Amino acid sequence: MRSTFHGIELAKRSLYAHTAWMNTTGHNISNANTPGYSRQVVNLVASRPIEAPGFSKSGMPGQLGMGVEYDSIMRVREKFLDEQFWNANRSLGEWEIQADTLTKLEKVFNEPSDSGIRTVLDNFWKSWSELSKDPENVTSRKIVRENAMALMDAFNETSKKMTDMQNDLARSVTVKADHLNTLTDQVAQLNYEIYRIEGLGDNANDLRDQRDLLIDELSKMVNVTVREEENGYVVTGGGIELVNGRESTQTTAADWEGAYNGNALSSGEMFGTIKSRDVLVNDYLSQLNELANTMANGEVTITIPSGSILPEGTVLNDITYSGTNRQLTSDLTVTVKGLNGLHQLGYTFTKPAQKGEVFFTSKDGGPITAGSIRLNPNIEKDPNLIASSMRVESKPEGDVAVKGNNTLALLMSQLKENPFKFNPIGSNNGITKGTIDDYYRSILGQLGVESKEALRQQENNSLLVDQVEGRRQSVSGVSLDEEMSNLIKFQHAYGAAARFMTTIDQNLDKVINSMGVVGR
Repeated sequence: MRSTFHGIELAKRSLYAHTAWMNTTGHNISNANTPGYSRQVVNLVASRPIEAPGFSKSGMPGQLGMGVEYDSIMRVREKFLDEQFWNANRSLGEWEIQADTLTKLEKVFNEPSDSGIRTVLDNFWKSWSELSKDPENVTSRKIVRENAMALMDAFNETSKKMTDMQNDLARSVTVKADHLNTLTDQVAQLNYEIYRIEGLGDNANDLRDQRDLLIDELSKMVNVTVREEENGYVVTGGGIELVNGRESTQTTAADWEGAYNGNALSSGEMFGTIKSRDVLVNDYLSQLNELANTMANGEVTITIPSGSILPEGTVLNDITYSGTNRQLTSDLTVTVKGLNGLHQLGYTFTKPAQKGEVFFTSKDGGPITAGSIRLNPNIEKDPNLIASSMRVESKPEGDVAVKGNNTLALLMSQLKENPFKFNPIGSNNGITKGTIDDYYRSILGQLGVESKEALRQQENNSLLVDQVEGRRQSVSGVSLDEEMSNLIKFQHAYGAAARFMTTIDQNLDKVINSMGVVGR
């Protein structure tokens, strides 16, 4: 015979199980907008049935069902989707940094505009052309000087901004390394908490969500790999073991730069930051340095017209011009060392006439770069030291430049169209010869293409991350409609179990208070 109180046990277990479901549903609803939260479900199982109690096997058919119980509360999560998200996220982090860097470089060059290098460079060439029309005009000389100083300022300022960008990116590597250390410390601490709780037989669902959210953030910073062992996650990034159980590794900027140089760090924000500093910005800075140095000292071929008189001791094409053979009897095609070399072939209109000095110098006395190039301080103080003539005549007081001779000024203005010899630099190594303007346009063209490609890659990777995240949310995310449906379903189940309990209570009341009173 079945126990009278068997129904009470069935109702009690049903009430407990459906209360757990309703509480879990409420927990899901509460965290519907919590980042990284995975919806949780109660695993309901039929309780193990038993034989009807007795000294021997009951003759009653079947076993006694013991109702329902829950053996666990699990989070809904797919490891495969997590790994897909981490792989896509690291590429997004890399391209976001590169796209941001290239966009800033476009702002630095600020082309096309009325204040960019191309405009002041064009004004510089025009000023020489104007000087050639009236080579003795002091105002025209001052305009050449001012345009030269403006061009040097443009080179200097652009170089400074790119150097500042490199310094900012270097600081960013340090900041990211510190932030990464904070994340790995938290992962290690969560490893310990999860190990402790699950060692007691419980599921640390919320702590696991927090840990996976930290891995999501780490995956955008470096190329991480994650494997789960008994003592928790083992996280490796850029070839460095960042977390192993309760232990985390403190890294520095130098560690990540070493991983980058060793090709172990291959993606993520850290990779993008170091690459932006050492490759992207450095490449454009190197090209700008090459442009400034070539303009000042690069080899360029010119044709000196017949009748020109070269300064004493001038060496051209391995021939030294001295004495009476200084005056050319025919046109002479030679290679000179940039504007500096050409300027030293002319004469000033001072009395007596002086040989032209180098036009551009370096602020620090070293090689000329975009950051160090400047107008010769002597010319800066006295524009009369700008050479424009290539003919002199002997006077008792010394050589005097022939009035109206504009040969050098004209050759200077023509350098705009003359091809210079460039050293192959970085991404622009295909250009070894071209005009100054062509070389600068090639820098801008390269920047435009690279910036557009970086933005395209960023957009594509962002779409991929969103797609994977959408799939992950379809599995792990909280749907309020579904949760409300579950709430109603389990509320009805709870109400039915409560009603069943009431029915059993009424039956027991009848047995206890009403049976056996006949005949009293």
